[in-house]
Amino acid sequence: MAIDALLNGSKRAKIAWALTAAIVIAGLILVFAMPGPPPRKYPDRIPVRFWHMWTAEWKVVVENICDRFNESQDKYEVLPLSIPGTSGDAKFLLGIAGGNPPDVMAHWNPSIPKWSQEGLLVPLNTLMPPAQWEELQRIMYPAARKIGMCNGNLYGVTTGLNTWACYCRVDYLREAGLDPKQFPDTLEGLMAWGDKLNRFDKQGGLTRVGFLPRQFMMYAPGFGGGIYDWNAGKLTLNTPENLRAMSFLVEPRQKLGFDNIVKFMSGLATGVGDMSWPFITGAYAIEMDGQWRVQQLAKYAPNLEYVTVPIPAPAGGKKLFGWVNGNFMIIPTGAKQVQGAWEFIKFWSGVEQPERAAEFYTWGGWLPLTSAVANAPIYRQYVKEHPQFQTFLDILPSDNLQPVPPVAYQMYLWDRVNQADDSAMRGAVTPQQALTRVEQEIARELAIRKESGYVD
Repeated sequence: MAIDALLNGSKRAKIAWALTAAIVIAGLILVFAMPGPPPRKYPDRIPVRFWHMWTAEWKVVVENICDRFNESQDKYEVLPLSIPGTSGDAKFLLGIAGGNPPDVMAHWNPSIPKWSQEGLLVPLNTLMPPAQWEELQRIMYPAARKIGMCNGNLYGVTTGLNTWACYCRVDYLREAGLDPKQFPDTLEGLMAWGDKLNRFDKQGGLTRVGFLPRQFMMYAPGFGGGIYDWNAGKLTLNTPENLRAMSFLVEPRQKLGFDNIVKFMSGLATGVGDMSWPFITGAYAIEMDGQWRVQQLAKYAPNLEYVTVPIPAPAGGKKLFGWVNGNFMIIPTGAKQVQGAWEFIKFWSGVEQPERAAEFYTWGGWLPLTSAVANAPIYRQYVKEHPQFQTFLDILPSDNLQPVPPVAYQMYLWDRVNQADDSAMRGAVTPQQALTRVEQEIARELAIRKESGYVD
């Protein structure tokens, strides 16, 4: 028996070594297969290596911003490098572990709490005078503070917030006898509009959805809940308010038929920036989406008449609510040019000279981190040319916009909440079962973390 145990142990050791080797090899491939940096335009300057995950037309915008920074001074040269979004986190962590991280990185995944706890990020507030830090905290939109801060320190400066509102096709509203200038002031009223805008084929299958609310994390703050108490600093998952929100999202799916909705949605294209967006093709009469669609509609469907309005509050609930995320700039521990990286962050974000930075936000159709950028003349001109964009600016000052909570297990929490949301929306579990399950999963995760010595 001892020999068998020894042999089994040997097998396990070989498997462990094989897995370790595979991980190391995969990491090396990831690092060395990446394209090198672009040629130096200013070889006599201090290089600042900048990693980002934008591609296609967005990559051009980012490189133009880098060019502007390089032209604005004669000390630093920012060298942008686009890395695959699917492996961005892995490459970032491998760079730190290998002692060769970028100097600055643009990011959008929920990672700040975990990485800051592990000492992988530079607290950016330590790079500015106390007076500037106090002023920045005062003028940042609440959502920008929530996304970038953890345990009192600023680890990410947002260069583009994302909020959501209702896009409404005026042609469909008029067809149903609805006045787009008299938009419902409650969520329940909007659902009644959606019922009038639904269309079916002879077999009862959906051919057009009037309005179908989705994403629990988006709607929970409007019902007076949300998954985090920002004042107390604790999760609030299985609450009466959240049950109301989850039930509200499930009810129209029950009414229309879970299978009917799945079939309808499976036939839709998933276009992000072109004519295949279901709102453009006519699959939705009223659709909830982000501010970037305004610029895309101007480009791909300039003759489509539509309006944007904030998602109305549920009866007795909170106004100007929703989920929020965004792009933010981080500086990793071990960066060789921290000061150059910080100068670039201030330049792009508008922490300094917001009127100059306002132009960059218009290039990407991004929402800024402060009203100083939003009120700059060039930004106001952009809004004048894209008037439906104003809706999203009106939402930004609200305290009812909530990002993923700033906990060290942020990615796990995000995954489990979305899994519970998906299960409830498909009718696989009841709203109460979904909330109970996610609460139990998080409690189990916290117990494991505590046992392993992690601090939350």
